[in-house]
Amino acid sequence: MTFSDLGLSSALVKAVEEKGYTKPSPIQEKAIPHILEGKDILASAQTGTGKTAGFTLPVLQHLSETKHPKYRPLRALVLTPTRELAAQVHDNVREYSKYVNIKSTVIFGGVNAKPQIATLKSGVDILVATPGRLLDLHDRKALSFKRVEILILDEADRMLDMGFVRDINKIISFMPSKRQNLMFSATFSNDIKKLASGILRNPVSVETAPQNSTAKKVTHKVYKVDKNKKTEFTIKLIKDNNWTQVLVFTRTKHGANKLTEKLVKAGISAAAIHGNKSQGARTKALRNFKDNTIKILVATDIAARGLDIPLLPHVVNFELPNVPEDYIHRIGRTGRAGAAGEAISLVCSEEVEYQNEIEKLLKEKLESNIVEGFEPTDTAAPKRAATQSKGSFGKKKPASGGNRPKNKPHFKGNNTTPTSGRGRTGAPKKKRT
Repeated sequence: MTFSDLGLSSALVKAVEEKGYTKPSPIQEKAIPHILEGKDILASAQTGTGKTAGFTLPVLQHLSETKHPKYRPLRALVLTPTRELAAQVHDNVREYSKYVNIKSTVIFGGVNAKPQIATLKSGVDILVATPGRLLDLHDRKALSFKRVEILILDEADRMLDMGFVRDINKIISFMPSKRQNLMFSATFSNDIKKLASGILRNPVSVETAPQNSTAKKVTHKVYKVDKNKKTEFTIKLIKDNNWTQVLVFTRTKHGANKLTEKLVKAGISAAAIHGNKSQGARTKALRNFKDNTIKILVATDIAARGLDIPLLPHVVNFELPNVPEDYIHRIGRTGRAGAAGEAISLVCSEEVEYQNEIEKLLKEKLESNIVEGFEPTDTAAPKRAATQSKGSFGKKKPASGGNRPKNKPHFKGNNTTPTSGRGRTGAPKKKRT
């Protein structure tokens, strides 16, 4: 099977081949023909398997082959949960559209809105955006959704976790009821299926890997470590193994900053990336990590979906996520596109139950090791809280950097206005992405 066999134009095939791709991935092979036929899609695939090209290529073909007014109204909208993912998706849109007459741009918060407004006013066929800044610019009348023909929700489950459902509902209320809808997600949770039922019309379900699976070439390893010795052990791992590129996940922004400071003091080049960092700082940290100017990138879960780092060899869970599904998204940064990778988790006594929940999700036991001098000495069990993960941990904890509404709303249909507006009454306004 080739990209031409899928029905893609020669211009798009040429752009894809220049990227070094000659054969479509399973998700592309299954999704692209249905999207070209104008069908709604609910697609799930393991991260790093080509979901972005799976929707970008057929959407670009539709836009390039259909007639559009000279002033170029917005006709396709891609919504993403994070700035990093928005930038990544737009990079792909630009690369694949280099031989077709399509204009695109990306907008997100944390940067000056004036250049974004100027670009939108000059006309854009396809827009990649985060929900918060998109609504802000719509409120300023910088763009209109009245001519949108295709809506794509990328990493829809992450947007649900981050509390963007009401914003998405409001955006949908400004769109024509007749449009094509594409929902792409790393997992097919029950919540996602429920949301999809309110947006998609007779969708085709596409799934190319077992639900909640991880890349086959990723090896998993657990080190049982005393909570107070995790930083020392992380430094030992990096130095003893001479690692040169490692993505480390912490549970909190403060924890990310604290670990980064200690790594730098130990003579290891590192930077932190999380929701409290400015967009400029986040972009610089990611760029320096990709070009190996720094060895270690310390991140909260805001980075779990949006980072695309080719051939990343190591991911370290400095702290286990208390939402089991987030383990899959974190380690999905390594072992991408068939490459090998290593996922290492440092587990103290308080996190044993988190490990058990992850193993239940993966349906496999994770190899555990104890290193002399770093053995766990604390015996406290993890506290059960109403804001922790699903199942035995209660409700799901919102991702770092987003304020989740107390009562999670649902999509009411294709052209309805949410009853409660953005955010919950009396709560701080959600930080825009």
